[in-house]
Amino acid sequence: MSLRSFLKLMEKQKQVLEIKKELSTRFEIPFVMKKAGDQRLILLFEKVKDYKPRVVANICSVRERLCSALSVPKDKLYTKLLDSWFSPKKPKIVRDGEVKAVEEKDLSKIPILTHFENDAGPYITSAVVYAKSIEGNVENVSVHRLQFLDENHLAIRLVPRHLYKLWLAARDAGKDLDISISIGVHPAVLLAASSPVPFGVNEFEVANALMDGKLCLLECESVDAYAPADAELVLEGRISTTKEVVEGPFVDITGTYDIERKQPIVEVSKVMHRENYLYQALLPSGLEHRLLMGLPREALIWEAVSKVVPKVHGVNLSFGGCGWLHAVISIEKQVDGDGKNALLAAFAAHPSLKHAVVVDADIDVSNSCDVEWAIATRFQADEDLLIIKNVRGSTLDSSADQKTGLTTKMGLDATAPFSKPKEKFERAKIPVTKNVETYL
Repeated sequence: MSLRSFLKLMEKQKQVLEIKKELSTRFEIPFVMKKAGDQRLILLFEKVKDYKPRVVANICSVRERLCSALSVPKDKLYTKLLDSWFSPKKPKIVRDGEVKAVEEKDLSKIPILTHFENDAGPYITSAVVYAKSIEGNVENVSVHRLQFLDENHLAIRLVPRHLYKLWLAARDAGKDLDISISIGVHPAVLLAASSPVPFGVNEFEVANALMDGKLCLLECESVDAYAPADAELVLEGRISTTKEVVEGPFVDITGTYDIERKQPIVEVSKVMHRENYLYQALLPSGLEHRLLMGLPREALIWEAVSKVVPKVHGVNLSFGGCGWLHAVISIEKQVDGDGKNALLAAFAAHPSLKHAVVVDADIDVSNSCDVEWAIATRFQADEDLLIIKNVRGSTLDSSADQKTGLTTKMGLDATAPFSKPKEKFERAKIPVTKNVETYL
Protein backbone atom coordinates (compact mmCIF):
# COMPACT_ATOMS: atom_id res chain seq x y z
CA MET A 1 0.00 0.00 0.00
CA SER A 2 1.64 3.18 -1.25
CA LEU A 3 0.73 6.59 -2.56
CA ARG A 4 1.03 5.20 -6.10
CA SER A 5 -1.31 2.28 -5.49
CA PHE A 6 -3.84 4.67 -3.97
CA LEU A 7 -3.54 7.02 -6.95
CA LYS A 8 -4.25 4.12 -9.33
CA LEU A 9 -7.41 3.37 -7.38
CA MET A 10 -8.44 7.03 -7.53
CA GLU A 11 -7.74 7.18 -11.27
CA LYS A 12 -10.16 4.29 -11.81
CA GLN A 13 -12.75 6.27 -9.86
CA LYS A 14 -12.04 9.37 -11.99
CA GLN A 15 -10.85 11.30 -8.94
CA VAL A 16 -7.60 12.55 -10.54
CA LEU A 17 -7.38 15.69 -12.66
CA GLU A 18 -4.23 15.99 -14.79
CA ILE A 19 -2.87 19.51 -15.27
CA LYS A 20 -0.97 19.56 -18.58
CA LYS A 21 0.13 23.22 -18.63
CA GLU A 22 3.66 23.99 -17.43
CA LEU A 23 3.47 25.81 -14.11
CA SER A 24 6.00 27.26 -11.68
CA THR A 25 6.56 26.07 -8.12
CA ARG A 26 6.52 29.73 -7.09
CA PHE A 27 2.85 30.71 -6.61
CA GLU A 28 1.48 29.17 -9.83
CA ILE A 29 0.95 25.58 -8.67
CA PRO A 30 -0.34 26.78 -5.25
CA PHE A 31 -2.74 29.16 -7.05
CA VAL A 32 -4.22 26.28 -9.05
CA MET A 33 -4.36 24.12 -5.90
CA LYS A 34 -6.41 26.80 -4.16
CA LYS A 35 -8.57 27.60 -7.18
CA ALA A 36 -9.31 23.96 -7.95
CA GLY A 37 -9.72 23.00 -4.31
CA ASP A 38 -13.51 23.31 -4.43
CA GLN A 39 -13.63 20.53 -7.04
CA ARG A 40 -12.01 18.30 -4.43
CA LEU A 41 -10.20 16.27 -7.07
CA ILE A 42 -6.63 15.02 -6.75
CA LEU A 43 -4.42 17.28 -8.87
CA LEU A 44 -1.50 15.88 -10.86
CA PHE A 45 0.79 18.56 -12.30
CA GLU A 46 2.48 16.91 -15.28
CA LYS A 47 4.88 19.74 -16.19
CA VAL A 48 6.72 21.65 -13.48
CA LYS A 49 8.85 24.54 -14.65
CA ASP A 50 12.61 23.91 -14.14
CA TYR A 51 12.02 20.49 -12.50
CA LYS A 52 11.72 16.90 -13.71
CA PRO A 53 9.47 15.42 -10.97
CA ARG A 54 5.72 15.82 -11.19
CA VAL A 55 3.72 17.32 -8.32
CA VAL A 56 0.61 15.73 -6.83
CA ALA A 57 -1.79 17.50 -4.47
CA ASN A 58 -5.20 17.28 -2.76
CA ILE A 59 -4.70 13.61 -1.90
CA CYS A 60 -6.48 13.81 1.48
CA SER A 61 -8.90 16.67 0.77
CA VAL A 62 -12.13 14.65 0.99
CA ARG A 63 -13.43 12.64 3.95
CA GLU A 64 -14.85 9.93 1.69
CA ARG A 65 -11.45 9.55 0.03
CA LEU A 66 -9.83 8.88 3.40
CA CYS A 67 -12.50 6.25 4.02
CA SER A 68 -11.53 4.63 0.71
CA ALA A 69 -7.86 4.72 1.72
CA LEU A 70 -8.68 2.92 4.97
CA SER A 71 -11.30 0.59 3.42
CA VAL A 72 -13.88 1.64 5.99
CA PRO A 73 -17.43 3.06 5.73
CA LYS A 74 -17.91 6.66 6.80
CA ASP A 75 -19.84 5.77 9.96
CA LYS A 76 -16.96 3.56 11.14
CA LEU A 77 -14.14 6.04 10.49
CA TYR A 78 -13.75 7.28 14.07
CA THR A 79 -13.84 3.71 15.39
CA LYS A 80 -11.14 2.66 12.93
CA LEU A 81 -8.95 5.56 14.02
CA LEU A 82 -9.44 4.95 17.74
CA ASP A 83 -8.81 1.20 17.37
CA SER A 84 -5.51 1.92 15.61
CA TRP A 85 -4.46 4.31 18.40
CA PHE A 86 -5.19 1.79 21.14
CA SER A 87 -3.98 -1.31 19.25
CA PRO A 88 -0.98 -0.28 17.10
CA LYS A 89 0.89 -2.95 15.12
CA LYS A 90 4.62 -3.17 14.50
CA PRO A 91 5.42 -2.80 10.78
CA LYS A 92 7.64 -5.20 8.89
CA ILE A 93 11.26 -4.04 8.47
CA VAL A 94 12.64 -4.67 4.98
CA ARG A 95 16.15 -4.30 3.56
CA ASP A 96 15.19 -2.56 0.34
CA GLY A 97 12.44 -0.46 -1.17
CA GLU A 98 11.64 1.49 -4.32
CA VAL A 99 12.48 4.74 -2.56
CA LYS A 100 16.17 3.70 -2.63
CA ALA A 101 16.31 3.68 -6.44
CA VAL A 102 18.12 7.04 -6.74
CA GLU A 103 20.42 8.82 -4.28
CA GLU A 104 21.20 12.54 -4.27
CA LYS A 105 22.33 15.26 -1.87
CA ASP A 106 20.90 18.45 -3.37
CA LEU A 107 17.56 19.70 -2.01
CA SER A 108 17.35 22.36 -4.73
CA LYS A 109 16.40 19.65 -7.26
CA ILE A 110 13.14 18.99 -5.37
CA PRO A 111 10.12 21.02 -6.61
CA ILE A 112 9.39 22.60 -3.23
CA LEU A 113 6.57 25.14 -3.47
CA THR A 114 6.41 28.79 -2.44
CA HIS A 115 2.73 29.15 -1.57
CA PHE A 116 1.80 32.71 -0.53
CA GLU A 117 3.20 36.14 -1.35
CA ASN A 118 4.74 36.87 2.08
CA ASP A 119 6.08 33.37 2.82
CA ALA A 120 9.72 33.34 3.87
CA GLY A 121 10.52 31.02 0.98
CA PRO A 122 9.77 27.53 -0.35
CA TYR A 123 8.25 25.12 2.20
CA ILE A 124 7.86 21.35 2.39
CA THR A 125 4.37 20.93 3.84
CA SER A 126 3.65 17.18 3.73
CA ALA A 127 6.76 16.03 5.61
CA VAL A 128 6.34 12.95 7.81
CA VAL A 129 9.19 13.19 10.31
CA TYR A 130 10.46 10.17 12.27
CA ALA A 131 12.75 10.36 15.31
CA LYS A 132 13.55 8.30 18.35
CA SER A 133 14.87 9.06 21.80
CA ILE A 134 18.59 9.01 22.59
CA GLU A 135 18.00 5.80 24.59
CA GLY A 136 16.11 4.31 21.64
CA ASN A 137 13.00 3.34 23.62
CA VAL A 138 10.63 6.07 22.33
CA GLU A 139 9.75 6.54 18.65
CA ASN A 140 7.70 9.40 17.24
CA VAL A 141 6.26 10.24 13.83
CA SER A 142 4.67 13.61 13.15
CA VAL A 143 4.00 16.14 10.38
CA HIS A 144 6.08 19.33 10.34
CA ARG A 145 6.62 22.22 8.00
CA LEU A 146 10.16 22.61 6.69
CA GLN A 147 11.54 25.83 5.22
CA PHE A 148 14.08 25.41 2.41
CA LEU A 149 17.32 27.24 3.25
CA ASP A 150 19.91 25.87 0.80
CA GLU A 151 20.92 22.68 -0.99
CA ASN A 152 21.38 20.69 2.24
CA HIS A 153 19.69 22.69 5.01
CA LEU A 154 16.10 23.18 6.16
CA ALA A 155 14.48 24.94 9.10
CA ILE A 156 11.91 22.91 11.05
CA ARG A 157 9.02 24.31 13.06
CA LEU A 158 8.95 22.43 16.36
CA VAL A 159 5.64 22.91 18.15
CA PRO A 160 6.09 22.03 21.87
CA ARG A 161 4.83 18.47 21.53
CA HIS A 162 6.45 15.05 21.16
CA LEU A 163 9.23 15.73 18.64
CA TYR A 164 10.15 18.85 20.58
CA LYS A 165 10.43 16.73 23.74
CA LEU A 166 12.81 14.33 21.97
CA TRP A 167 14.81 17.30 20.66
CA LEU A 168 15.12 18.76 24.17
CA ALA A 169 16.41 15.43 25.50
CA ALA A 170 18.97 15.26 22.68
CA ARG A 171 20.06 18.81 23.43
CA ASP A 172 20.51 17.97 27.11
CA ALA A 173 22.66 15.01 26.05
CA GLY A 174 24.74 17.26 23.79
CA LYS A 175 23.72 15.46 20.59
CA ASP A 176 21.86 16.36 17.43
CA LEU A 177 18.66 14.41 16.76
CA ASP A 178 18.62 11.88 13.88
CA ILE A 179 15.49 12.02 11.72
CA SER A 180 14.00 10.77 8.48
CA ILE A 181 11.68 12.97 6.40
CA SER A 182 9.26 11.05 4.17
CA ILE A 183 7.30 12.74 1.37
CA GLY A 184 4.73 11.05 -0.84
CA VAL A 185 3.18 8.41 1.40
CA HIS A 186 -0.11 6.53 1.63
CA PRO A 187 -2.91 8.62 3.22
CA ALA A 188 -2.98 6.28 6.24
CA VAL A 189 0.60 7.30 7.11
CA LEU A 190 -0.25 11.01 6.97
CA LEU A 191 -3.38 10.45 9.05
CA ALA A 192 -1.46 8.43 11.64
CA ALA A 193 1.30 11.05 11.81
CA SER A 194 -1.40 13.67 12.48
CA SER A 195 -2.99 11.65 15.29
CA PRO A 196 -2.86 12.88 18.91
CA VAL A 197 -1.64 9.63 20.47
CA PRO A 198 0.26 9.62 23.80
CA PHE A 199 4.01 10.18 23.93
CA GLY A 200 5.71 6.84 23.41
CA VAL A 201 3.25 5.48 20.85
CA ASN A 202 4.96 5.00 17.49
CA GLU A 203 2.69 6.50 14.81
CA PHE A 204 4.19 4.17 12.18
CA GLU A 205 2.63 1.36 14.21
CA VAL A 206 -0.67 3.28 14.17
CA ALA A 207 -0.37 3.59 10.38
CA ASN A 208 0.31 -0.14 10.10
CA ALA A 209 -2.86 -0.86 12.08
CA LEU A 210 -4.82 1.46 9.76
CA MET A 211 -3.30 -0.35 6.77
CA ASP A 212 -4.13 -3.81 8.15
CA GLY A 213 -0.47 -4.75 8.57
CA LYS A 214 0.70 -3.74 5.10
CA LEU A 215 3.19 -0.99 6.00
CA CYS A 216 6.86 -1.83 5.41
CA LEU A 217 9.71 0.26 6.80
CA LEU A 218 13.36 0.35 5.86
CA GLU A 219 16.29 1.40 8.00
CA CYS A 220 18.04 4.58 6.95
CA GLU A 221 21.76 4.44 6.17
CA SER A 222 23.24 7.75 7.31
CA VAL A 223 21.07 8.23 10.42
CA ASP A 224 19.44 6.06 13.09
CA ALA A 225 15.90 6.23 11.73
CA TYR A 226 13.22 4.38 9.76
CA ALA A 227 11.09 5.44 6.77
CA PRO A 228 8.32 3.88 4.65
CA ALA A 229 9.89 1.66 1.98
CA ASP A 230 7.23 2.74 -0.54
CA ALA A 231 7.60 6.51 -0.02
CA GLU A 232 8.25 8.65 -3.07
CA LEU A 233 11.06 10.63 -1.44
CA VAL A 234 13.03 10.30 1.81
CA LEU A 235 15.49 12.77 3.31
CA GLU A 236 17.91 11.66 6.01
CA GLY A 237 19.33 14.23 8.38
CA ARG A 238 19.76 15.64 11.85
CA ILE A 239 18.00 18.40 13.74
CA SER A 240 20.70 20.60 15.20
CA THR A 241 20.49 21.28 18.92
CA THR A 242 22.89 24.25 18.66
CA LYS A 243 22.06 26.00 15.38
CA GLU A 244 18.89 28.02 14.86
CA VAL A 245 17.52 30.39 12.26
CA VAL A 246 14.53 32.74 12.06
CA GLU A 247 11.72 30.62 10.57
CA GLY A 248 8.72 32.16 8.82
CA PRO A 249 6.52 33.98 8.13
CA PHE A 250 4.34 31.13 6.91
CA VAL A 251 0.61 30.72 6.37
CA ASP A 252 -0.84 28.14 8.72
CA ILE A 253 -4.21 26.43 9.05
CA THR A 254 -6.16 29.65 9.72
CA GLY A 255 -5.11 31.19 6.40
CA THR A 256 -3.20 33.92 8.25
CA TYR A 257 0.54 34.27 8.78
CA ASP A 258 2.10 32.57 11.77
CA ILE A 259 4.67 34.66 13.64
CA GLU A 260 8.43 34.41 13.06
CA ARG A 261 10.43 32.39 15.58
CA LYS A 262 13.95 31.08 16.04
CA GLN A 263 13.78 27.40 15.05
CA PRO A 264 16.34 24.59 14.68
CA ILE A 265 18.21 23.87 11.46
CA VAL A 266 18.05 20.44 9.83
CA GLU A 267 21.23 19.30 8.11
CA VAL A 268 20.29 16.84 5.37
CA SER A 269 22.89 14.11 4.85
CA LYS A 270 21.16 12.10 2.12
CA VAL A 271 18.28 12.29 -0.36
CA MET A 272 16.82 9.14 -1.89
CA HIS A 273 13.79 8.72 -4.10
CA ARG A 274 11.96 6.50 -6.58
CA GLU A 275 12.62 6.69 -10.28
CA ASN A 276 10.41 9.48 -11.67
CA TYR A 277 9.15 10.26 -8.18
CA LEU A 278 6.05 12.29 -7.38
CA TYR A 279 6.43 15.26 -5.05
CA GLN A 280 3.44 15.44 -2.72
CA ALA A 281 2.33 19.01 -2.03
CA LEU A 282 -0.13 20.19 0.59
CA LEU A 283 -1.64 23.68 0.46
CA PRO A 284 -1.42 25.43 3.86
CA SER A 285 -4.94 26.27 5.12
CA GLY A 286 -6.49 24.26 2.27
CA LEU A 287 -9.09 21.49 2.53
CA GLU A 288 -6.43 18.79 2.88
CA HIS A 289 -4.54 20.60 5.64
CA ARG A 290 -7.70 21.20 7.65
CA LEU A 291 -9.06 17.68 7.24
CA LEU A 292 -5.81 15.95 8.18
CA MET A 293 -5.42 18.07 11.30
CA GLY A 294 -9.09 18.13 12.23
CA LEU A 295 -10.29 14.57 11.61
CA PRO A 296 -8.23 12.91 14.38
CA ARG A 297 -9.46 15.59 16.82
CA GLU A 298 -13.04 14.91 15.76
CA ALA A 299 -12.48 11.30 16.81
CA LEU A 300 -11.17 12.47 20.19
CA ILE A 301 -14.21 14.73 20.67
CA TRP A 302 -16.56 11.92 19.60
CA GLU A 303 -14.99 9.55 22.14
CA ALA A 304 -14.99 12.11 25.00
CA VAL A 305 -18.55 13.33 24.46
CA SER A 306 -19.78 9.72 24.10
CA LYS A 307 -18.80 9.21 27.74
CA VAL A 308 -21.13 11.95 29.06
CA VAL A 309 -24.26 11.66 26.85
CA PRO A 310 -26.26 8.64 25.61
CA LYS A 311 -25.21 8.98 21.96
CA VAL A 312 -23.10 11.20 19.68
CA HIS A 313 -24.54 11.36 16.17
CA GLY A 314 -21.89 13.52 14.53
CA VAL A 315 -18.86 15.78 14.99
CA ASN A 316 -17.59 18.37 12.56
CA LEU A 317 -14.57 20.62 12.93
CA SER A 318 -15.93 23.04 10.36
CA PHE A 319 -14.02 24.40 7.39
CA GLY A 320 -15.10 27.93 8.34
CA GLY A 321 -13.53 27.33 11.74
CA CYS A 322 -10.30 26.34 9.97
CA GLY A 323 -10.83 22.66 10.68
CA TRP A 324 -9.40 23.38 14.12
CA LEU A 325 -11.10 26.13 16.15
CA HIS A 326 -14.86 25.48 15.70
CA ALA A 327 -16.76 22.26 16.43
CA VAL A 328 -20.37 21.24 15.93
CA ILE A 329 -21.49 18.18 17.87
CA SER A 330 -24.82 16.42 17.37
CA ILE A 331 -26.03 14.49 20.43
CA GLU A 332 -28.94 12.60 21.91
CA LYS A 333 -29.57 13.91 25.40
CA GLN A 334 -31.57 12.57 28.35
CA VAL A 335 -31.87 15.69 30.50
CA ASP A 336 -31.25 19.40 30.18
CA GLY A 337 -27.63 19.97 31.14
CA ASP A 338 -26.33 17.20 28.92
CA GLY A 339 -25.55 19.82 26.28
CA LYS A 340 -23.23 21.74 28.60
CA ASN A 341 -21.55 18.53 29.72
CA ALA A 342 -20.95 17.71 26.07
CA LEU A 343 -19.39 21.14 25.54
CA LEU A 344 -17.04 20.72 28.50
CA ALA A 345 -16.03 17.27 27.29
CA ALA A 346 -15.30 18.65 23.80
CA PHE A 347 -13.11 21.46 25.13
CA ALA A 348 -11.17 18.98 27.29
CA ALA A 349 -10.68 16.57 24.39
CA HIS A 350 -9.38 19.21 21.96
CA PRO A 351 -7.57 21.99 23.90
CA SER A 352 -7.18 24.18 20.79
CA LEU A 353 -10.96 24.32 20.33
CA LYS A 354 -12.27 27.88 20.66
CA HIS A 355 -16.01 27.78 19.90
CA ALA A 356 -18.34 24.78 20.06
CA VAL A 357 -22.01 24.27 19.31
CA VAL A 358 -24.04 21.29 20.52
CA VAL A 359 -27.17 20.41 18.54
CA ASP A 360 -29.82 17.69 18.41
CA ALA A 361 -29.74 14.61 16.18
CA ASP A 362 -32.02 16.20 13.56
CA ILE A 363 -29.34 18.81 12.75
CA ASP A 364 -26.71 18.08 10.09
CA VAL A 365 -23.36 19.04 11.67
CA SER A 366 -21.82 19.68 8.24
CA ASN A 367 -24.61 22.04 7.13
CA SER A 368 -23.93 25.56 8.42
CA CYS A 369 -27.49 26.70 7.63
CA ASP A 370 -28.87 23.81 9.69
CA VAL A 371 -26.60 24.71 12.60
CA GLU A 372 -27.47 28.40 12.40
CA TRP A 373 -31.18 27.50 12.37
CA ALA A 374 -30.71 25.48 15.57
CA ILE A 375 -28.99 28.43 17.23
CA ALA A 376 -31.76 30.77 16.04
CA THR A 377 -34.64 28.62 17.32
CA ARG A 378 -33.27 26.60 20.27
CA PHE A 379 -30.66 28.79 21.96
CA GLN A 380 -31.07 31.43 24.68
CA ALA A 381 -27.86 33.28 25.56
CA ASP A 382 -28.76 33.86 29.22
CA GLU A 383 -29.33 30.13 29.79
CA ASP A 384 -27.43 28.23 27.10
CA LEU A 385 -24.17 30.15 26.70
CA LEU A 386 -20.97 28.85 28.26
CA ILE A 387 -17.94 31.18 28.51
CA ILE A 388 -14.56 30.04 29.81
CA LYS A 389 -11.96 32.77 30.25
CA ASN A 390 -8.15 32.68 30.30
CA VAL A 391 -7.63 29.07 29.23
CA ARG A 392 -5.23 27.41 26.87
CA GLY A 393 -6.27 27.67 23.24
CA SER A 394 -4.36 27.68 19.99
CA THR A 395 -1.30 29.78 19.14
CA LEU A 396 -2.60 29.69 15.56
CA ASP A 397 -5.52 31.93 16.58
CA SER A 398 -4.60 35.50 15.60
CA SER A 399 -6.94 36.97 18.24
CA ALA A 400 -5.39 34.94 21.08
CA ASP A 401 -2.07 35.53 22.79
CA GLN A 402 0.08 33.75 20.20
CA LYS A 403 2.98 33.30 22.59
CA THR A 404 1.04 31.76 25.51
CA GLY A 405 -2.01 30.52 23.63
CA LEU A 406 -4.37 32.00 26.26
CA THR A 407 -7.87 32.64 24.96
CA THR A 408 -11.56 32.80 25.88
CA LYS A 409 -13.74 29.89 24.81
CA MET A 410 -17.45 29.89 24.03
CA GLY A 411 -19.91 27.03 23.98
CA LEU A 412 -23.49 27.18 22.71
CA ASP A 413 -26.06 24.63 23.77
CA ALA A 414 -28.44 24.74 20.80
CA THR A 415 -30.36 21.62 21.76
CA ALA A 416 -34.11 21.89 22.25
CA PRO A 417 -34.96 22.22 25.98
CA PHE A 418 -37.20 19.65 27.64
CA SER A 419 -39.04 22.44 29.45
CA LYS A 420 -41.19 23.12 26.39
CA PRO A 421 -43.29 20.79 24.21
CA LYS A 422 -41.24 18.87 21.65
CA GLU A 423 -43.43 20.03 18.75
CA LYS A 424 -42.35 23.65 19.39
CA PHE A 425 -38.94 22.76 17.90
CA GLU A 426 -39.95 20.50 15.04
CA ARG A 427 -39.50 21.81 11.52
CA ALA A 428 -42.67 21.98 9.47
CA LYS A 429 -43.05 19.44 6.67
CA ILE A 430 -45.15 19.39 3.50
CA PRO A 431 -46.76 16.03 2.74
CA VAL A 432 -45.66 14.39 -0.51
CA THR A 433 -48.49 13.22 -2.81
CA LYS A 434 -48.20 11.09 -5.94
CA ASN A 435 -49.15 14.15 -7.99
CA VAL A 436 -45.90 15.96 -7.04
CA GLU A 437 -43.49 12.99 -6.85
CA THR A 438 -42.24 13.74 -10.38
CA TYR A 439 -40.82 17.03 -9.10
CA LEU A 440 -38.61 15.30 -6.55
